[in-house]
Amino acid sequence: MGLAARSGIGGLLMGFANLVPGISGGAMLLLLGVYTKFLSAIAEVVTFKFRLRSIIVLGLVGTGAATTILVLAGLVKDLIVTHRWQTYSVVIGMRLAAIPVVWRLARPATPSLWMGMAAGIVLTGIAAVFVYMPSTGAGPGSSSPGMLFLGGLLGSSATILPGLDGSYILMLLDQYVPILAAIERFGDGLKAGNMSAATAEFGTLVPVGLGVLLGIGGVSLVVRKLLMVAPKPTYGVLIGILVGAFIGLYPFGAFAQPQVGDVIKGTVMTEANLAQFVAKPEDWPVKFFAPTTGQVMAAIGLIVAGAVAAWGL
Repeated sequence: MGLAARSGIGGLLMGFANLVPGISGGAMLLLLGVYTKFLSAIAEVVTFKFRLRSIIVLGLVGTGAATTILVLAGLVKDLIVTHRWQTYSVVIGMRLAAIPVVWRLARPATPSLWMGMAAGIVLTGIAAVFVYMPSTGAGPGSSSPGMLFLGGLLGSSATILPGLDGSYILMLLDQYVPILAAIERFGDGLKAGNMSAATAEFGTLVPVGLGVLLGIGGVSLVVRKLLMVAPKPTYGVLIGILVGAFIGLYPFGAFAQPQVGDVIKGTVMTEANLAQFVAKPEDWPVKFFAPTTGQVMAAIGLIVAGAVAAWGL
């Protein structure tokens, strides 16, 4: 299989991986043998070395990823909105399976590795508290341009690192479902020939896109450099993020229809504005519940299934 074909297929798989939390986009490119070529192409373009081969690799990977994301975003969003605890259970299993992948790269353990791991756990714990505590003013579903830009920035940086993935970072920041919903509405507008409906989503997609460009072109190169000059603490932070994420991935929550008095996207629900939020389940607040014994057992089974699937990949 030629480089062009592998780049195109790798892009399609990378897009799928970016949609499914727990699968690494970088790992998909590794499977097709284009990972190092993709990173080299990014480095060349960022340093204004425009070789035709590099441009073709980036174009094919990017087009393949964008196609998969555009086609499947709505399906993945609906799964999370309607089956949140089941989906999150699978994600937890896939994240568990990713820890040994990064650990093999990081070992043997050193004090700097443990320190980096502690920092990663603290950072993700703070992120989870910030997202789910209404007193912070953020709250689930809060998607300001700044948060969307940050999601694109960190998500794109993570997606090219084997063992991490962009959708996983977006879930931690609670920007995953809002972005998927915007992509779905954008695609629906294009298919219907309704350009005004498609462009209406630019308020969400443009900040994300800018973050993605800066993340792939800048932050990813910084991370590569850190892995070269300070591998132990850098891998420690990556492992800490993987472990600490379980705080934010606690599965037993559901999108609950908003009531008068709830705060969504910084707006207090009233009789006057409630209807516009009721019509968009992806904007509903997440409310946690006490699981039944059956739900706990089912979650454990889904966690095991997710881990087995990730190990298979």
